[in-house]
Formats: sequence, structure tokens, C-alpha cells
Amino acid sequence: MIANTRFSVLDRSRTREGQDAPEALRDTVRLAGRLEALGYHRFWVSEHHSVPGVAGSAPTVLAAAVAAATSTIRVGTGGVMLPNHRPLVVAEQFGVLESLFPGRIDMGIGRSVGFTDGIRRALGKDKRAVRNPEDFAAQIEELLGWFTGDQSLYPQVHALPAEGLRPAPFVLAMGEGADIAAAAGLPMVVGDLRGRERMLRAVERYRDGFRPSVWSDRPYVVVAGTVAVAASEEEARRLLIPEAWSMAHSRTRGVFPPLAPAERIGTLAMTAKEREFYESGLRGHVQGTEEQVAEALGSVIAESAADEVLVTTSTYDRDALLESFTRLARIAGLGAGTGS
Repeated sequence: MIANTRFSVLDRSRTREGQDAPEALRDTVRLAGRLEALGYHRFWVSEHHSVPGVAGSAPTVLAAAVAAATSTIRVGTGGVMLPNHRPLVVAEQFGVLESLFPGRIDMGIGRSVGFTDGIRRALGKDKRAVRNPEDFAAQIEELLGWFTGDQSLYPQVHALPAEGLRPAPFVLAMGEGADIAAAAGLPMVVGDLRGRERMLRAVERYRDGFRPSVWSDRPYVVVAGTVAVAASEEEARRLLIPEAWSMAHSRTRGVFPPLAPAERIGTLAMTAKEREFYESGLRGHVQGTEEQVAEALGSVIAESAADEVLVTTSTYDRDALLESFTRLARIAGLGAGTGS
């Protein structure tokens, strides 16, 4: 089951202690080339604004750099947050990407806005921008219409060079997002793997409501989450520690810090609340040895009938992260990951 499934990676350009944002962005581009060599199907980048521990704020710009540094792996966004942008501008950006790298560009679309009031004000948005799913559905319809030439809101306007091109669209979905993806006839990305029951309900809603479109003639499900593979359970757990602590720190102090070494985190004196969030952040992921991860992923894929798995793992140790991706490529039978 796992060997017949596509595997891809979403990299959030996380910064590490002692590292600046430009270095994190260069790490992202280098990682894409290594994962291409291992046989991964896609490499996606994300959109975050004013988050100290995340360098990726302009996903289409970063996607262009990744695509220029690679040659076969699909490249895209996971995702562009459509409420932050005008659909015309997003269409133009992806039109440029698809023109420069034909047949390799994915247009992952999400509906989040900035996570603080200050960021939302700076973006000219507020929480109301994402409360109504009908607004997001209308934005998607307008965005896709710029490519097909079917949008009617601005009859004398053309999105150039987007019109007539077909970058592959995906909807990042939970809850109502599954219904939006189904009604639009688009592939859906659903996560995370820790919320298995919620994920499966979203997949069922999506498949039940799917309407074929010019973009996709059948449902296509991508399940997303953290996967850590190592020589032992302990080493796999160590991979998860930097992100778990970073999340715990942000939940208790309101600041999302760069990733720290697992060894130093182990010496910290955490408050009870920090410890609670930290331990929660370590639970529920797919982690362990190659045999354990293969079994766990096989169960996820069997239950969801997923077409693809999108891995979102972040950690401080770059070499250990690449080893995890290499081990995952091997058990999934991906190109060079099999040793061929």
C-alpha cells in the first residue's frame, strides 16, 4: 500500500538558533534538490507573516527559486492564503511560474489570515475575512476563472500570462474547506495525521460531494502531517522535540521562536503549562523506525484511501532531518530512496 502512494514535502523555512532568515531560505532551496534526488513527487513552501521562527513569507517568490534550482520535482505552495491577496494578483504570479516552469507548478490555496490583530491590520484584513466559507469559495472561483477565461466580474480584464495556463490547484481543507474543494472539483490537502477521525470525516465529505471539473475528473486526496523516521524510536522522538518546544513556547509566551537543539531543550525547567503543551506536541505523529513508520503510514493510507502523503516535518538538526526523509523514501520505494 505505502509503496504505491506518492510522497511529497512541505517545508516552512524554519529558522534555527544562530541562523538568520536568509540562511533558512537557502536551506529550503537546497533541501528541495536533495528531495528531488530521492524521488519525492512535490516540494511545497508556505506563507507566514511576521513569525520570527519562520522565514517563508512570500511563497510564490520562494517557489520560483526552488523551481529554478530543480528540474523534475513538482513545486508549489502549501499554500498561498487567498484571503490575503487579490485573486487577479495570485493568478498572475502563478501564470508567471507556470510559464517559466511548464508542467511543474502546483497552486496550493488556503484560507488563513495573520494570527495576530497587528498582522491582520498590516495585511488590511481581519478575522471576518475567513469566517464565511462562501467568501472563500467565491475567491477560488474568481482565481480559477482568470486561468480559464470564464470569470465574469471584470469582463474587459485579462490575467496575463495566466489565461489559458493550467497550474495544478489544491485546496488546503478542514471542515467547510472539504465542501469547497468538492464543489469546485479540486484536489484536497487535509491534515494533520494526529486528528485521524476529523481527517477521515473531511475526506468522506469531500468524496461524497465531489463534482468533476476541468481541473480534476475525480477526487484526489493528499493527507498531511509530521513523519519522523530514524534508527530507533528514541532518535525519531528526538527529531520532534525542537518543533514541540517551539509550539509550546508560542502557546505560553506568544512568541514563535527559532528551533533549538533537542539536547538543550531537555535541560530546560518548564512551567506546568509549558510542559503540558510540549508533551502534547510530541504525541500523535507518525514516528519510529522504518518498520514502525511503514506500518503506521500503511494504516493511514488504508483508512483514508489517500492518493498522496505530504510530510511537514521540521527539526533543528538538518542532517538528521535529511536522514529521516531518506529512510522514508526507502520504505516508500521512491527512486533513489530505494538504493537504485
